[in-house]
Amino acid sequence: MVELTTRIGSLTLANPVMPASGTFGPELAQVFDLDRLGALVTKSVTPEFRAGNPLPRLCETEAGVLNSIGIPGKGLDHFIDHAMPEWRRFRTPLVVSLSAPTVASFADCAARLAATPGVAAIEANISCPNLEEDGRAFAMHPEPAAAATEAMRRAAGALPLWVKLSPNTGDIAAVARAVEEAGADAVVVANTILGLAIDIETARPKLGSGMGGFSGPAFKPIALRLVWQCAQAVRIPVIGVGGIATGEDAVEFLMAGASAVQVGTASFVSPTAMLTVLDDLEEFCARKGIARVTDLTGAALPRPLREAAE
Repeated sequence: MVELTTRIGSLTLANPVMPASGTFGPELAQVFDLDRLGALVTKSVTPEFRAGNPLPRLCETEAGVLNSIGIPGKGLDHFIDHAMPEWRRFRTPLVVSLSAPTVASFADCAARLAATPGVAAIEANISCPNLEEDGRAFAMHPEPAAAATEAMRRAAGALPLWVKLSPNTGDIAAVARAVEEAGADAVVVANTILGLAIDIETARPKLGSGMGGFSGPAFKPIALRLVWQCAQAVRIPVIGVGGIATGEDAVEFLMAGASAVQVGTASFVSPTAMLTVLDDLEEFCARKGIARVTDLTGAALPRPLREAAE
């Protein structure tokens, strides 16, 4: 038997496999037992109602998907009153993804989630536009990222706080260090990378808003590099995400320094992709004689850095 238990700060997960925000919902309980996953991660919740971006919002490319969804939703009040009762049906820890336009609204929402029964952790999506910085995402620079994280840390009390970083910054390691110092319990690395597709018949972008976030198999080497960099920059856990579709992909991310992984686009191709990743990961460990999945974390990092972290 392989020990799959994983710790992300103070939160213990039965295994290191979970969905990526925005690619998963409770309706998948009709397809497989959601309590087999290490955690459940909601789509991003915003303080108020959002209509989302103009259509079309999704398009396929040769090796992945572009999306510009715009985080449509009915707001935090509706989520707490109507969505949370459904999420509480599951035993698996629930991580609520949170997106907000200002530091103050991030803090206010974090405080409300901390007071909501059934919320095991917050995943702060700081890749969203910051209205106090001319629309630039919080995650683009260390200072605004730290400001949002520090405000949420104070507001959320002891509730675990994961911070989701952006690949579109010039120095993701610096941002990771900043949010660690501001009180993050883990970093999620990383959100989608900006891309563009053109419809040559109409000479217009294929997405209604122009650019969008690129995800899928072609993004994996980039995401893996980002995890590698962040794992060497911080001491808090790193959760890897980007192009993961198989257990072998998950092993790579763990060896690069991740403590857990999230599966996103692959679930659009196969709704049971997360179970495939989990089963393949366990089989790999058994075949290699690895007793604990945590032994994979950082296995590929330079030895002196691994020893320093341990």
